[in-house]
Amino acid sequence: MLIFGHADLINGNTLSYLKENYMNLKIAQWFLDPLIKDGPDYQKNKSRILDKIEFTDSNFITTSPDVLDFLPKNKLCLFMPNPTDSSFEVLSNYENNHCSMDVFFALSHGVHRGKLKKGKHDERADFINRLVEMTPNVKFDLYGINNIQPIWADSFLKSISNAKMGVNLSRGPPVKYYSSDRITQLIGNGLLTFIHRNTHYNNFFSDDEVVFYSNISSLSEKIQRFAKDDNMRKKIAKRGKKKYMKYFNSTIVADYIINNYNDDSTCRRWFIFIL
Repeated sequence: MLIFGHADLINGNTLSYLKENYMNLKIAQWFLDPLIKDGPDYQKNKSRILDKIEFTDSNFITTSPDVLDFLPKNKLCLFMPNPTDSSFEVLSNYENNHCSMDVFFALSHGVHRGKLKKGKHDERADFINRLVEMTPNVKFDLYGINNIQPIWADSFLKSISNAKMGVNLSRGPPVKYYSSDRITQLIGNGLLTFIHRNTHYNNFFSDDEVVFYSNISSLSEKIQRFAKDDNMRKKIAKRGKKKYMKYFNSTIVADYIINNYNDDSTCRRWFIFIL
């Protein structure tokens, strides 16, 4: 089985050759970027996932396939969550009684990009600035906004360890099941996490595990409520981390990918290459 993700440098001819010469080979791809019509890079990301889909036996996407009308009907396309891992999500902030910040939020202008791009506008910054104005007596720890540069690696972990709550906000309008991998860093590290209700993550989590909001006003109100109620905040955050680590951990997600593909045989010999 060949598994690739975001392998844009691999040519479709290469996969075609492998399919022709290794008849039992199964090919799967995973795709983590947004596929939102009114969101960032929609046409680009759509082209990337379709580029080699004719050679795949299964496809795994961090958006619910039933809201994507461009996926071929004859291809197996399944939702996969952003996986978490206990070796990366090492914090349990609900146990920390010394967090000095109430709400953490960070964005960047590209994966691991160290600095903000000049002249680039991100609608999330507008949303967060409005949220801060509407939410008095709450301490926000913000990065990638208002000329505060993004943070990564140890600096990110140090900052997030000092926060009680986090807003899971992706670019573009909320769409069913899509989230950037920031969701794992928030819930997985034990922060009380706020998620837009239109992501339909209430299909996975209850109100006792994460906090759902429907608009900026309800988000502001709920942040203020939990900023004053440490006991309830900690209980919900703890249950949220436990649920995410149990059902969306990397071992389960990898097993899910391996065991879901189009095949009529019962053969279970695996040769796995992750690119």
